[in-house]
Amino acid sequence: MTAIPKRIAIVEDDAIIRNAFVTLIQQDKKYEVINAYPDAETAIKNIKADEPDICLMDIELPGMNGIVAISKIKALMPKTQVVVVTVYENDDLVFKALFEGAAGYLTKNMPLNKLIDSLVELENGGAPMSTNVARMVVQSFHKNRQTPLSNRELEVLELLSSGKSYSTIADQLFVDKETVKSHIKNIYLKLEVHSKAEAIEKAKKSKYI
Repeated sequence: MTAIPKRIAIVEDDAIIRNAFVTLIQQDKKYEVINAYPDAETAIKNIKADEPDICLMDIELPGMNGIVAISKIKALMPKTQVVVVTVYENDDLVFKALFEGAAGYLTKNMPLNKLIDSLVELENGGAPMSTNVARMVVQSFHKNRQTPLSNRELEVLELLSSGKSYSTIADQLFVDKETVKSHIKNIYLKLEVHSKAEAIEKAKKSKYI
């Protein structure tokens, strides 16, 4: 008896990436792409009719972002497993996505065949994650939690330490540049430092990041 293909819904605003995912998944008879959407609102409107087993979800979308969409999809379809597929791999977004119910977190720089491997892993009860994301999750348990910095300040400092500009940090955290500057000012005050280099050095020495 032939197994019924797993139903896949895709939410991805980039048409080239969306079509590439559809083409790749449709080549495997174990899966069937039910629908592919350019935004979360349309996907959520149709989620009950689609009844997907798995939903591949981007984070940065026009309108509602993917983090909010995960919680809404899980509320409507608790059995649908949502896997994030995004360019972002910072702590804040990873843990927010997992907190809202994501079953996995992949980054778009993965080899395309990793996507199918991840669907298989999900079916076998795993939680597929890109290597960098998995390492980040493990490292989070090794950090010193006795820190004067808030979670958002730690996130800003992590991104600063990886060489990101204020504008890039603002984009990745979905805030404006002035908010980032305000967080950095607070970081300096709390760590009693006067420069980015001092802040990063002190935070790393204390294992805050």
